[in-house]
Amino acid sequence: MSPLLRYPTVDELATRAAALVTRRPRDARLERVGTSRAGNPLLLLSVGHGSRHALVVAGPHANEPVGGGTVLRLAERALADPALTENADATLNLLLCLDPDGLRRNEGWLHGPYTLGRHFRHFFRPGFLEQPEWLPDGADAVTLPETRALLDLQDELRPLLQCSLHGVDVGGGFVELTHDLPGLPQRVAHTARRLGVPLELGPYDTLYWPSLGPAVYRIPPPRRGDLAAAITEAAVESTWFHPYRHGTVTAVVEAPMWGVRAVQDGSPCADPTAVLRTVSGTLRRDTQLLERISARIRPHVAAAPDAERLLAPVDDYLLVCPGLADTWDPDTDDGPHPLPPLGSAHLAALRISGRRLALRTAGLLHQLVTAAGSDPADALPELDRLLDAWCADYLDGCGARWIPVARQVEYQSRVVLDALALTARRADSLSGEPDWGSQAAVPMHRE
Repeated sequence: MSPLLRYPTVDELATRAAALVTRRPRDARLERVGTSRAGNPLLLLSVGHGSRHALVVAGPHANEPVGGGTVLRLAERALADPALTENADATLNLLLCLDPDGLRRNEGWLHGPYTLGRHFRHFFRPGFLEQPEWLPDGADAVTLPETRALLDLQDELRPLLQCSLHGVDVGGGFVELTHDLPGLPQRVAHTARRLGVPLELGPYDTLYWPSLGPAVYRIPPPRRGDLAAAITEAAVESTWFHPYRHGTVTAVVEAPMWGVRAVQDGSPCADPTAVLRTVSGTLRRDTQLLERISARIRPHVAAAPDAERLLAPVDDYLLVCPGLADTWDPDTDDGPHPLPPLGSAHLAALRISGRRLALRTAGLLHQLVTAAGSDPADALPELDRLLDAWCADYLDGCGARWIPVARQVEYQSRVVLDALALTARRADSLSGEPDWGSQAAVPMHRE
């Protein structure tokens, strides 16, 4: 299958990056900047030799592989266009995958066929404390080698722009920023419209965050909180904010795998209270069902390969789901924050988010039973029925439709290039010295 039609694996990323360097040894180089917990190299592909740096981080979440294709596409574009590097005193630094160990665990679905059932049955994402972008105890207490490698890279490069590349399994695209970049919402909308990618106008991740324009949101400064808050509210200490001290603009660029048009419906909802009751009630019932299944299988899967790593995210999801259901329930006062006004897009995103948590949990439990090699609790048939029914709800109830990998990559790479141009314009306006990434160098993309 053509590399443009599927997601690259860890090994394919390294091979294709090395081939680019072999072809253009004067302009590109590949170096090892760290080693993962399982011994996989953390590889940085750099294009250009300028003094102004951009850092693009692929694969921070193990189940979001689009960034690997995006960094390779960005390298090809930078090598083909001297205006991006050679003539701009600029270097584009591309971290091929921040969590290669986790990406390897997703290889059961990376090459397709791309169906929701296959995706969630082979889904892996580590528990919150093993996700390398988060700093739950601050930068000085970091123990994950992947996180330490990224922090060291940020402090060494002091990049003008950092882009963290993420993928939305079901929903739409959106961007989160540590600084305002005027003009970016219009550019994101243009790219999404041209490529047929829906934009999320009310993602759950940004429910309480300021909007900088349609599908572009401002990340609030980090604050300490308990584990449940940290898992569900991303404005915690993270590698997104660590380079803020260097004046770095961070852009988190989310690209969807299965698109849902309802997430870009900006109209008001006729009865949001009724929708919230349905969404919260569904999540509460699904969680109780999954808790019972989990309790039933645990005595039989404890010795399964990697049981601890598979159970950690299960425990995270089962920890946060009851609180989320209460927060979304209009008939309870137990949530930590009152909900903001919600339109149709917000409510569609909440429905998708609740279903996502249930599907991920069911998929991980399915893998645990499968890895154990036997099913004395007779859980697999029930988990299969749940996975099939919940995936069908995404397809039939939400209208989820697969977006080809090449289009996901093209969307994400264009947003990164636009963020790069606008960050450079911002830096030039602050310094008063026009330089890298002028608007003429990277115009709005048009076919």
